[in-house]
Amino acid sequence: MTQNASDTPNNKNPESQWFGEKSVSPDQKTEKVIEVFDSVADKYDIMNDVMSAGIHRLWKNHLIRKIKPRAGLHYLDVAGGTGDIAFRIREKAGRGAKITLCDLNTEMLSVGRDRAFNKGYLDDFEWVTGNAEALPLPDESVDVYTIAFGLRNVTRIDNALKDAYRVLRPGGRFFCLEFSHMEEPVMQKLYDAYSFAFIPKMGELITNDRDSYQYLVESIRKMPTQESLKQRVTEAGFSRSSYENLSFGIAAIHSGFKA
Repeated sequence: MTQNASDTPNNKNPESQWFGEKSVSPDQKTEKVIEVFDSVADKYDIMNDVMSAGIHRLWKNHLIRKIKPRAGLHYLDVAGGTGDIAFRIREKAGRGAKITLCDLNTEMLSVGRDRAFNKGYLDDFEWVTGNAEALPLPDESVDVYTIAFGLRNVTRIDNALKDAYRVLRPGGRFFCLEFSHMEEPVMQKLYDAYSFAFIPKMGELITNDRDSYQYLVESIRKMPTQESLKQRVTEAGFSRSSYENLSFGIAAIHSGFKA
């Protein structure tokens, strides 16, 4: 497969060349990410509990406190098919907010719809299948953009950041919650040892799918550092780009404004 110049290993999207530790083409990465989440969709909550020892729930609640959802705004949650962030926004903002969930994976969206129905949310959300790099939404149509634990799976992160900027209205806000890199090297080594030794094994025991969990662990290590991602958010056009480390940097919340 012939790659575009922007897909070569020396570009600003080095993650497009990697599926975990495996070298792949950008198109192959997208296909493989779809396969992973087809596999884990119905075990998504368990997956996040295993990956974060359950702390992801606290991180998500903290993200919502930073967003301060309210009625009258349009919220877009990207890579949010199962609804974890959207449901929290709905609880805080009420029915007066428009909430769109966009996910590359139809299986994840199906799980989200089922969860919404079980919570009594019958027509509270718009469900859209789409790629974060080319969102099926009009320019300047969204007030708040969120992506939680999805950016590291995007083939070309810079394309996704630019498209986030495109769909946001002036004054709109960008938020990304993602696994990241710990501030203390010794703690990072301990977390890596835990991740590689424990998480794939638990994935195999719980879901009979070791390979998907192996990829998810490897994808964390391929995630840009906090400072690198902050710079890339700025280069996408956002002002006041910043980040907040959570749990010593196991995860981080990145944010920016569209002037």
